[in-house]
Amino acid sequence: LQRMLSIAVEVDRSPNCSSCKIADAIFPFILNIPRRSQREALLNTMESHLLRCKLLEMMFQHSCDVPTTLPLSLSKILYFLSHSSVLLQYQDEVATWQKWDELLQYLSLLLLSYQNVVVAFPLAEHLRSSLSERMNLIIQKAKPKLQDDDDISQLDIHLKIKDFLGRMQQVLGQPFPLQIEEKVYMLQ
Repeated sequence: LQRMLSIAVEVDRSPNCSSCKIADAIFPFILNIPRRSQREALLNTMESHLLRCKLLEMMFQHSCDVPTTLPLSLSKILYFLSHSSVLLQYQDEVATWQKWDELLQYLSLLLLSYQNVVVAFPLAEHLRSSLSERMNLIIQKAKPKLQDDDDISQLDIHLKIKDFLGRMQQVLGQPFPLQIEEKVYMLQ
């Protein structure tokens, strides 16, 4: 299934458009997956980083009280950090800190997938371009163009992390489980 999804994204003249269409079709099913382990298995085995980005973006948009119109970028990922709540309403019975842990896990996965889509390594660059255009761009050694919303500062990151920790403290109290602290600092 993952290979077929990856091929479906790649064969289109616009991988960005096809990944949106496929994500739209898959998203309702992800909302109904009852267990975290099953959701993680689906997302972690996705071969298409672009499709994974789209699905995670939809999950975070779904969990925000006020969705954003920003394009997928580092600024949008920071927005999700500040505005997302517990991701899925169909979760199995788990402690509240585990729901926040899942949110952090998916934010990290979104960040890693986004980096692979935009700038990770030569064969993965330009994933938003068609396969034929991508080969030409790689041969020309053209660097992917970053968006204006990818220009964030260390201060932006620090403030958003501080805000996130404050929100978590209100919900979870102190001290945070060690697993949560590690994921927050890894994300930072």
